[in-house]
Amino acid sequence: MPLTVGFDLDMTLIDPRPGMAAVMDAVAAECGYPLDGAHFAANLGPPLDMVYRDRGVPEEEIPELVARFRALYPEIVIPATVALPGAAQSLAAVRELGGSTLVVTGKYRANAALHLAAFDWEVDQLFGELWSTGKAEALKSAGAAVYVGDHVGDMRGALAADAVAVGVVTGPCSREELADEGADVVLASLEEFPAWLRENAPRLADGSCARR
Repeated sequence: MPLTVGFDLDMTLIDPRPGMAAVMDAVAAECGYPLDGAHFAANLGPPLDMVYRDRGVPEEEIPELVARFRALYPEIVIPATVALPGAAQSLAAVRELGGSTLVVTGKYRANAALHLAAFDWEVDQLFGELWSTGKAEALKSAGAAVYVGDHVGDMRGALAADAVAVGVVTGPCSREELADEGADVVLASLEEFPAWLRENAPRLADGSCARR
C-alpha cells in the first residue's frame, strides 16, 4: 500500500522561535500576565491553553488570549520563521517514493497552513490543534506508517497510532528523552531522514516494518 508519513511542524519542519517569543511577549504586554516569550519559544510543543494555564492565566480569560495570539501570529511569526535543515528534502523524499505526506501539529490549523504556503510546501493533509496522544486519530485516519517529531508528546502520538516513531533532536527534547518515550529511531535532524526513509521504505509500505 502507499507509504504515508506524518510530520510535526514546530521544531521538526520549521523553526519559528524568534517570532513565537515576540508574539507571546506582545500578548503579555497587553494582558499583564508574566507569559515569558523566551521560555515559551524554547519549549514549543504544548498547546496554547496549557501554556497560559501554566503561567497563571485565569481559565475564563484563556479563550480571549488564545484568539489574540492567533490574530497577531501571521504578521509577527510567519516572516520570522525559517525552515529547518532537511525539511524540504524530507517531504520530497516521501513523494519520490510514491508516498503521501501529512502534517499533524498542535498549532492553529490556519496559521500552520500559512507556514506551509510561505515555503511552498505541499502536503496531502494538514491537521491542527492536536497534541500528544490526541494526534493518534489523525495519524490513524491517514494510515500513517511513520510519524516524525521533536517532542516526547509526538512520540506518544506515534505510539498511540501504532506508527513508527521517529524523533529528531532539533527541539526541546534530548535524544535520551525521546528514546525513553519510545522512539523507534532518533535522528540528529531531518537531514538524516531521507536516507533512513529510503532504506526502510519497502518494509514500511508493506507493513512488515513492525514497531518493537
